[in-house]
Amino acid sequence: MNPSALLALLSSTPQRSLLQSQFLCPIPLRTAPSAGVPRRRFRVSFPRNSAAQSDGATSPPPPHSDVFGGTRELTGIQPLVEKLSPPLRLVTSAIVFAGAVAAGYGLGLRVGKTQNTALGGAVVLGAAGGAAVYALNASVPAVAAVDLHNYVAGRDDPRAVKKEDIEGIAKKYGVSKQDEAFNAELCDLYCRFVTSVIPPGSEELKGDEVDTIVNFKNALGIDDPEAASMHMEIGRRLFRQRLETGDREGDLEQRRAFQKLIYVSTLVFGDASSFLLPWKRVFKVTDSQVEIAIRDNAQRLYASKLKSTGRDIDAEPLVRLKEAQLMYRLSDENAADLFKEHTRKLAEENISAALSILKSRTRTASNKSNLQYIVFVASNKIKHSSAAGAQVVEELDKVLALNSLLISLKNQPDAVRFAPGVGPISLLGKTWGDYDGDRSMDDLKLLYRAYVTDSLSMGILEENKLSALNQLKNIFGLGNREAEAIVLDVTSKVYRKCLSQAVGGGDLEAANSKAAFLQSICEALHFDPQKASEIHEEIYRQKLQLCVADGELNEEDVAALLRLRVLLCIPQNTVEAAHSDICGSLFEKVVKDAIASGVDGYDADVKLAVRKAAHGLRLSRETAMSIASKAVRKIFINYIKRARAAGNRTEAAKELKKMIAFNKLVVTELVADIKGESSDTSIDEPIKEEEEKVPEDEEWESIQTLRKIRPDKELAAKLVKPGQTEITLKDDLQERERTDLYKTYLLFCITGEVKRIPFGAQITTKKDDSEYLLLNELGTILGLSTTEVVDVHRSLAEQAFRQQAEVILADGQLTKARMEQLDELQKQVGLPSEYVQKIIKSITTTKMASAIETAIGQGRLNIHQIRELKQSSVDLENMISESLRESLFKKTVDEIFSSGTGEFDEEEVYEKIPADLNINVEKARGVVLELAQSRLSNSLIQAVSLLRQRNRQGVVSSLNDMLACDKAVPAKPVTWDVPEELADLYAIYMKSDPAPEKLLRLQYLLGISDSMAASLVEMGDKLFSVGAEEEKFVF
Repeated sequence: MNPSALLALLSSTPQRSLLQSQFLCPIPLRTAPSAGVPRRRFRVSFPRNSAAQSDGATSPPPPHSDVFGGTRELTGIQPLVEKLSPPLRLVTSAIVFAGAVAAGYGLGLRVGKTQNTALGGAVVLGAAGGAAVYALNASVPAVAAVDLHNYVAGRDDPRAVKKEDIEGIAKKYGVSKQDEAFNAELCDLYCRFVTSVIPPGSEELKGDEVDTIVNFKNALGIDDPEAASMHMEIGRRLFRQRLETGDREGDLEQRRAFQKLIYVSTLVFGDASSFLLPWKRVFKVTDSQVEIAIRDNAQRLYASKLKSTGRDIDAEPLVRLKEAQLMYRLSDENAADLFKEHTRKLAEENISAALSILKSRTRTASNKSNLQYIVFVASNKIKHSSAAGAQVVEELDKVLALNSLLISLKNQPDAVRFAPGVGPISLLGKTWGDYDGDRSMDDLKLLYRAYVTDSLSMGILEENKLSALNQLKNIFGLGNREAEAIVLDVTSKVYRKCLSQAVGGGDLEAANSKAAFLQSICEALHFDPQKASEIHEEIYRQKLQLCVADGELNEEDVAALLRLRVLLCIPQNTVEAAHSDICGSLFEKVVKDAIASGVDGYDADVKLAVRKAAHGLRLSRETAMSIASKAVRKIFINYIKRARAAGNRTEAAKELKKMIAFNKLVVTELVADIKGESSDTSIDEPIKEEEEKVPEDEEWESIQTLRKIRPDKELAAKLVKPGQTEITLKDDLQERERTDLYKTYLLFCITGEVKRIPFGAQITTKKDDSEYLLLNELGTILGLSTTEVVDVHRSLAEQAFRQQAEVILADGQLTKARMEQLDELQKQVGLPSEYVQKIIKSITTTKMASAIETAIGQGRLNIHQIRELKQSSVDLENMISESLRESLFKKTVDEIFSSGTGEFDEEEVYEKIPADLNINVEKARGVVLELAQSRLSNSLIQAVSLLRQRNRQGVVSSLNDMLACDKAVPAKPVTWDVPEELADLYAIYMKSDPAPEKLLRLQYLLGISDSMAASLVEMGDKLFSVGAEEEKFVF
């Protein structure tokens, strides 16, 4: 019912002062402490389901009667109306009306003494009696409304209001609930009740408001549209108060009260609220704002429900939570988030308690930091018996128990009946928790470490503890690497402790199988055997470092290391690696000091230090040589870098000579000391393995530079012992770099040292053959094989021979005199004959190829000459490019089509010529086709042109070319604007006495019919004589 219509209706009733005052003066909403006259608000709960019935919450005290405005008093005739039942009121009305008529009739008759006067008196008093009767009956709805109001206001608890009593009041006065006054009172009572039930903006909903309002509405018997209009009226009041509020806090409270009204109203009317409650049209709110109001209030109610549930998480409470969620119209996603947040807070309570205990224990440990103390505990206390440690583990066990309970509930078959969100706990949720920061993560790691330490306190890790650790890792949100690092750290310390006890107590040494004993410890701790092996290696390395602290290993140290190796089952390769790293580092320092002493500083003390380190540290010869090689090669690389950076060849050669001297005076002595050999004993050079066998004897004897790097017996006797050959740069430099360095020094040996003198002149100082011996040692240092050395010398000899030979064979002609010059040049260079012949052939071939290409380009070389060259074993394919050979083929075919013979040999053109020129046959056919098509039309035009010039022989040749093109590519008859000229061409060709088949084919091509051909044959000489006369006449 529209409130404006209701107000208009009430203003027209006789009792407006009684009814209108309470409705027009709005009841002050209790949205702020300063709102009007103090009123009492009440909370009642009418359970709608088992969940509401089992809450166990006591109902608040009943509201005072002033919520409905207090009782009302009856005035005027209303007390009389109240006492009259509807039948009695009808009888009374009839008696009053009849008595008034009778009294009027008697009074008129008495006064007027006439019948008319009596009738007039009856009418007058009857009208007055009717008015009284009407007033009596008209006040019935108002009396009924007052009685209804007093009935409701007189109840100490609105739950005592019954629908039967309301219907009894209406029946008592004979009114309907649709009566305007009675209905207005129903709406007023409902509006006041809803206003008092919905809490103000600063308070939260309790969850029983919807049931209370629905039960009261049903008891009053008010229709949904009229009840909805009252909800909208309450909304208007809140909206007006919001506009009238001047402060921000008041506006916020009114907004929250309005949101609660929307939420409660939506639940009261259910699906019908979409059309009964026009929030968007009346208050200009959007669908999203309505949804937000419903969602926020539903979340608050559900959160309150969860809070009341507390830690009582079981099947029955979860079912009640599911029912509450449906009743509150909360989505599964939001409900799941709230439930997870609730379980997270429960876990955070235990975690905070455990962390407080842990930190309080930490503060008692000499003011150490949290991490230091936990590490201290994990390192030195395997068994935790303190009450504080037990309390920490107990709190964490509570978290794990709760997590296990939630997982078991989630996996039940009927889990759909439970509240959404039942599952494992995680401290990393959507909302910001107490342990989402990096600092809090450090605290969680401390707790996780403490739990791991307690799990390993007895020296064994049980299966249930493994599962608990995995759950705790997921709850804390630790990554796999973080958790594994903590477990590995604690387990490693426990393993070390167990290992120390086993070694100290003799259990490990007494065991029949050391490996099985160690494996049993790993299995008990669930420790990775590979990690255990790493610990064994670390222990061995620590022992080794203690043993070599004085710079050498004695027999006792070796025996102790061997015993430790056997006990810990350390592999040989691990032992060798440890010795290589630890002893090798000490030996490397000695080697570097020896190398740093330089050529002049490598004295007896240095030699003694090297020998002591090499043998005292008990390094194998291969290991010692590997360490020395690494240090020496770095020095070699430095020399190489300086040689590359040199400005000229002479300076580069000087740096290389320094490297050779360093190798001979320092490195050679170093290698001898490492091997324990005497420096006077010559070092046996290892035999170099050749990758391929080459005819070395001939080349060593022929190439002069190769002969010089091999000293004769007399020179070898004068020289000191050669340098070492074991440390080379073969693996440090590429082959190209090594050969370039060798070639640089070889050129220095050949050319000598170049010195500059004033005025820009240069003097070349020749060197003796001893430089070549240094070259040989340089090749050894660079790691060049015999084959590579020979290749370098031969490449230089070939280069020198080729430069001179190209000058001698400038025109490509090889004469006897030039051969003598080349033989003399070969003797000077010392290049073997086979390489000389290859160079000569390469030069002549190159020159010949250039000459052939020039001849083809100038047209001086045809296919016949090509065939002659091919018969002379000239490699035309390599000498002449493919494009030039294709051009020569095209030129040859064009000559065939313009020869004037009329012949075309398919075998010659399609097979022999392409084979001679080594070109693609299909490509050759395409060239012939293209030339034949273009040449045929050109031949016809040329023949007509010669005909007009009276050149009969030229005409015949052109027609033969046309027939040759036709043989290559059969053509269709040609067309010409002057047919008589075609007949003249045929006649001239006929007189040249051609072959019958040629003449017949020409007749077809020129389009000459047989009759015309016959007439041309008959005219014969006459035709040409007439033509001659005409020519003469014209002349």
